[in-house]
Amino acid sequence: MSLVTRAHGRFVFPRRVRRLAGHFARVLPPDASVLDVGAGDGLLDRLLLDLRPDLSLRAIDVLERPETHVPVERFDGVHLPCPDGSVDWAIFVDVLHHTDDPEALLRRAAGAARYGIVVKDHLAEGRVDDATLRLMDWVGNAGHGVRLPYHYWSRARWREVLARLGLEPTLWNERLGLYPFPARVVFERGLHFLARLEHRPPAGAPATATG
Repeated sequence: MSLVTRAHGRFVFPRRVRRLAGHFARVLPPDASVLDVGAGDGLLDRLLLDLRPDLSLRAIDVLERPETHVPVERFDGVHLPCPDGSVDWAIFVDVLHHTDDPEALLRRAAGAARYGIVVKDHLAEGRVDDATLRLMDWVGNAGHGVRLPYHYWSRARWREVLARLGLEPTLWNERLGLYPFPARVVFERGLHFLARLEHRPPAGAPATATG
């Protein structure tokens, strides 16, 4: 593992994971059952459960790690190990851009989740954004054996995919505060978002509560 990767793990990752746990704790409804797709070592899940002990959480990942903060089940990265409608919410935390087909995995998660998906991911509106995100991904993940296909979408692409999947953004936050100043000037600047995506009811159907 490189010196840069070790420095990231010591100084950047702890703040980032604490901030994200706080965001997810505020966004998820009470007493929800949650499937974390791509949970890594489970640290975010552990912090989330500390903040929200009312949640029921199942964590899965393609990589099997020797030590995890919560039990993490292995899956093949394609087929979710749960039937449709079996959890309230699915969550993705910087996972979809590591997959070969982000839209397909989103579709499967939308099927598994009764109410919708909460996703934290990236936005790339041009070559500078793409290059910055590639650097960040390499520093944060290369030393852990994580695949890096660098699939970053623009806002327009996200809107297109979500419309196709029938998912409505009921919350969209691009001010996550993941990095301290001055790092946020380079590494935040609209490159990150967190969104709650709820199933759009069919045309003419009455609105229903999401818990």
